[in-house]
Amino acid sequence: MRATPAKRFGDERGFTLIELLVVILIIGILAAIAIPSFLSQKSKASDAQAKELARTAQTTAETIAADNAGSYAKVTPTELKTFEASIQTTATEKEAYLEAAEGSASGYKVVTKSPSGDKFTIERRSTGEVVRSCTQVTGSKGCPTTSW
Repeated sequence: MRATPAKRFGDERGFTLIELLVVILIIGILAAIAIPSFLSQKSKASDAQAKELARTAQTTAETIAADNAGSYAKVTPTELKTFEASIQTTATEKEAYLEAAEGSASGYKVVTKSPSGDKFTIERRSTGEVVRSCTQVTGSKGCPTTSW
């Protein structure tokens, strides 16, 4: 004889307290593993934004030199912002910004700062050599070496 559907469902008791606690424990362990890796991704992303900003400032400095007979003397934060409106020059806690820019007749140096505190520098020396470097804040992962 078959049991009716109402009788079959009436016999089920559900989950025990132990089963629920085990599931909650497993979810907690997975969260403890995953959350730190997600937090480090945020600082890596802000450092990538600062690197991109430094590269934009470099391109803009080359544009300024092209307009001034090859001289980088006019490379300043204000002039960079005038030529390229997307360059952030105001310090904020959530976005990378251009911390410094200086030029001479034969070279320039641009420095950007990430919200994580890392600083990224692109320098064009008088010899024409372009050097990229970064200053890392303790515990940051966006700048594992001193060169990028």
